[in-house]
Amino acid sequence: MSAETHTLPAAEARRSAGRTPGWRGPLAIAMYTWREGIRKKTLVGFLLLSVLVILGSTFMTAFMADTSVGTVETDVESKIIKDICVSAISVFGILITIFISASVVPAEMENKVIYTVLSKPIRRYQYLFGKFLGVQFIVIANLLLMSVLFAIALYAKERIFPSLLFWSTLLTYFQFLIVSSLTFAVSCTSTSSVLPTIAGLFIYISGNLTEYLKDVVNRTGQSEDLFQTIVGYVASGLFRILPNLRDFDLRTQILYLQPNDPPVDVQIPNLILYGLSFAAAGYVLAWFLFMRKEL
Repeated sequence: MSAETHTLPAAEARRSAGRTPGWRGPLAIAMYTWREGIRKKTLVGFLLLSVLVILGSTFMTAFMADTSVGTVETDVESKIIKDICVSAISVFGILITIFISASVVPAEMENKVIYTVLSKPIRRYQYLFGKFLGVQFIVIANLLLMSVLFAIALYAKERIFPSLLFWSTLLTYFQFLIVSSLTFAVSCTSTSSVLPTIAGLFIYISGNLTEYLKDVVNRTGQSEDLFQTIVGYVASGLFRILPNLRDFDLRTQILYLQPNDPPVDVQIPNLILYGLSFAAAGYVLAWFLFMRKEL
């Protein structure tokens, strides 16, 4: 009886030791994903290019001094800096987001690392959440770095704290979050990063063209032609499914408002909820596809 009493707690202890707490496993995987992500040469290349473009924008405006004077010169130079920096953050930021979201899971499938990780006391949902969290760490870090450099360049030119840039950075991240989550979902069905990358670019481009889809629906709704009617139904379906990413864009306000002005005609809490909803849907889809995958 005594031997049995000592055996049961020992077995229970071994079972408990084999379990990974719900938060430690994903956090460890997220930090590993972060360390591996920032070492990728492609990602570093995109980041360095964005930094060079943002910093170089301040030097490019020096050639404007011969064609404008006084406050007009300052205004023109500021708009050029804003235009270049906003474009750099949008282009390089989304490339980094799509590249890292499309590659983290397929790369470990290709290198067989995923089998080693899942053989440990890590559940699939912990692994997937850790990967997704690590991707967000990388996206946030790169976006913050580019935005801080933009803020420094803007402050050096206008001597005004660019609080509007803070709101733009916040909304830009939720725009990237939507694209990242949907690209991440596609990557869970692929062993290569090519297809998820193409899908991510399609989502981003289409998400910025949803207003045009609405115009197509309105025009085809007034036509009796069968082909145009079919096009209208397709456009209507895409308009309902795809996220509207243009709502997150404060580019025009950054260019024409003062750096410390508040955002105009933008409901930030609603946009944040909108972004979180699409991100949650993308992650649930990724989880569903990943759980059905044979590993």
